[in-house]
Amino acid sequence: MKKKLSLIVVATAMTITLTACAGSNEGTTGKTAQPTDGNNSGNVKTLRFATWDTGDALKIEQDIAKKFEALHPGTNVQVEAYADGFDQKLAAGFGATNPPDVMYMWDFPTYHQSLEPLSSYADKDKDLNKDDFYKGLFNYATIDNKLYGIPAGFTTRVVYYNKKLFDEAKIPYPKDGWTWDDFQDISKKLTDKAKKQYGFGVRAENDTYDLQGFVWSNGSSYISDDGKTINGFMNSKATAGAIQLFGDMVKNGSAVLAGGKGQQSGEDIFKGGKIAMWESGIWPLESFKEAGIDVGTVEMPAFAGKPVKGVVAESALSIAKDSKQKDLAWEFIKYYVSNEAIKMRVADLPVRVSVVNELKKDQDPLYKPFYTMLQRSDNSPAFLLNAKWNEMNRQLSAAVEAVVHGSNAQEALDQAVKDSERYLK
Repeated sequence: MKKKLSLIVVATAMTITLTACAGSNEGTTGKTAQPTDGNNSGNVKTLRFATWDTGDALKIEQDIAKKFEALHPGTNVQVEAYADGFDQKLAAGFGATNPPDVMYMWDFPTYHQSLEPLSSYADKDKDLNKDDFYKGLFNYATIDNKLYGIPAGFTTRVVYYNKKLFDEAKIPYPKDGWTWDDFQDISKKLTDKAKKQYGFGVRAENDTYDLQGFVWSNGSSYISDDGKTINGFMNSKATAGAIQLFGDMVKNGSAVLAGGKGQQSGEDIFKGGKIAMWESGIWPLESFKEAGIDVGTVEMPAFAGKPVKGVVAESALSIAKDSKQKDLAWEFIKYYVSNEAIKMRVADLPVRVSVVNELKKDQDPLYKPFYTMLQRSDNSPAFLLNAKWNEMNRQLSAAVEAVVHGSNAQEALDQAVKDSERYLK
């Protein structure tokens, strides 16, 4: 799942960070495959599927493609691994009217005009069983009330904690329903500078998409619901307060900056036992377990008297408007989000209620908080509300980075609004 939505997603950032790759297009056989012009060769239909994944996740996707081929004799699924070059290669394909038939997608505001609307497919095809999906996930793939992607995987964000460090300090594990005051108090108690150990790690380069959950939880937003106003939203006292919290923790020494140029990532520092708490999506969980960390997860803290809000990073599957075989592409998407294929993609959180119930994911203490946070993720991300959000986000990102390095949040966000309002005209 892409992390650039940090979703959407997936993002992610979907924050949505991809593993570097040579960028070659690999078919299901693992051999180098060149993009086709979409024409069929003989009786074999070639369906092109573009993914941003690499490594084990890519291998699973190739296995899914092989299973689809077995169910559809005469079909060859050409898996094209774009890796870090995903957006550039996808844009080039659209520009040349030779895009892949099916592709992972998160940036619907940018690409929706090149995608086939899927509302009629999803509503009429009973085999999809749309009601079995977590309903809120479709919101992240909808532009102007038209559905352009079918949810394939997602993550919300939780707090990871190192049980060993809590046990050594004789501090009870955090529980759902805790507050940011609780969080900061625990972080101070778990900081021991003599050991170079800190209660929490603050990203030196934060993805503003991921931070929206904190801003929503404090009762604010980056932009108005109609997407027309940022003054009084992006720079509101509530927004500034949510961002300032992290800057203050770095300043008072209860948190340490993680990542940035030439620095260890927060995940690596957490695995090294030098930070007790880390905030992220599902992506690092397996690596934490492989590193031998006795890890726990808990839902996000609440600001006093306010409900906790979450943000979703989502990966969806879309069909190119220029595809010559949309019906076959739809059949592939249906299989990709079937119970069988979802169970194969172990790095994703299942998007189907039936799979979650069968696997009892929402009862597993490590996974339950992700689904609790999904119930709290009903706000619309800023990038879905205004087509010029990417331009405004550059100023916002600079402001957030300045805050975690010591600047005043209110002043930095006031300046970000001043520099961004021209994009609203």
